[in-house]
Amino acid sequence: MTYKEARVYLDEMSKYGSVLGLDTIRGLLRELGNPQDDLKFIHIAGTNGKGSVLAYTSTILSEAGYRIGRYVSPTVVSYLERIQVDGRWIPEEKFADLTEKVRDAIARMEAAGEHSPTVFEAETAIAFLYFKEMHCDLVVLEAGLGGELDATNIVKNTVCAVFTSISMDHIGVLGDTLEEIAENKAGIIKPGCAVISAVQKPEVTEILKRRAEKLGLEFAQAGRAQIIREDYRGIRFSYKEFPELYSPLSGKSQIVNVAAALEAIRTLRKKGYRITPDAVKNGIAGTVWKGRFSCVMEHPVFLLDGAHNEDAALRLRESVESYFPEKKLICIMGVFKDKEYEKITDIMCPLASTVHTVNLPDAKRSLPAAKLAGTVRGRCPDVRVKADGSVDQAVREALDEAGKEDVILAFGSLSYLEQVKEALDQERGVGR
Repeated sequence: MTYKEARVYLDEMSKYGSVLGLDTIRGLLRELGNPQDDLKFIHIAGTNGKGSVLAYTSTILSEAGYRIGRYVSPTVVSYLERIQVDGRWIPEEKFADLTEKVRDAIARMEAAGEHSPTVFEAETAIAFLYFKEMHCDLVVLEAGLGGELDATNIVKNTVCAVFTSISMDHIGVLGDTLEEIAENKAGIIKPGCAVISAVQKPEVTEILKRRAEKLGLEFAQAGRAQIIREDYRGIRFSYKEFPELYSPLSGKSQIVNVAAALEAIRTLRKKGYRITPDAVKNGIAGTVWKGRFSCVMEHPVFLLDGAHNEDAALRLRESVESYFPEKKLICIMGVFKDKEYEKITDIMCPLASTVHTVNLPDAKRSLPAAKLAGTVRGRCPDVRVKADGSVDQAVREALDEAGKEDVILAFGSLSYLEQVKEALDQERGVGR
């Protein structure tokens, strides 16, 4: 099987959607020899910030000399980005080889009359096979949807269960209230693990703490970082015993995320993992996580942010108002139709002088640009929509409109930000 053939095979599987539950992934991993049972995990669940906390934590641990697997979704730059070891993507040839093994295992399951796995379950199995083959010391694992019934929750050897900010998302799937959603995500807590949480609403903290206490587990909640200086280029801060750290990731949400990651590192140190202050300092400074209030151009400032729900939009607005007071803001916005796009527009669009609405690459899930424009009207005096929802045209027009001291912000979903970056590079002649 070639890499192209592997991608075609998995793309065909994606047509059948996703199903919550562990029975099918359990059967698939059994066919593959249960590679996850030979690995140890830092399992991360939450609504916003999972990827950033994963990036901070895994980079620090790699700096400390451990071999660290990363499993992330969604990806921004490349499909292969979702499976990494020490920040390096899985090679195409290896991905193809492991996909073939998973395909053969699925064929055996189907021949035995078992349910066929979803594409996410297949990808998760590929990741576990790779991490075992690479002899990873720890795998930093991002839950896909929720926690309790997510395919990643098949793991047993959880060292730390880490919770990023939990808010209302996937309503009706994970639950109808914040408490129900928190209970679902708390399902990643396993006997013997430590539980670490970012700053949460009190009702969420209570649910996580109660679950930990029920199992007799250590519970630690991140405090607040002491900010020394911050702007859209990064944050200089101190956190507990870690003074004078610098994160190149900016935005108000990162202050919460980096504290959660450092609290996880503090817990790992207590468990005997050797993580020096220099590893922490260098790991934070070396963390790369694209599409999270990322500045990709100056004069005008051009920012990319994947904010796709109410809580993320509130943090994004706070960042824009803090870092760019009185600046003219030009927005490019694309959203999925199953997200809280009305709340997002209520929060963000009144800040903008112009909003360009676009279609996302996933046509089935994308809210049409014209419909989004109708929602934006009334929140912003100038809404512009292209007949085909073209991202390229939106980038071109935003650049034409912006002065050197203005700000352009593309937001609403991670799924199209690489397309925005490519369009921007093309307009600037980068790579020609």
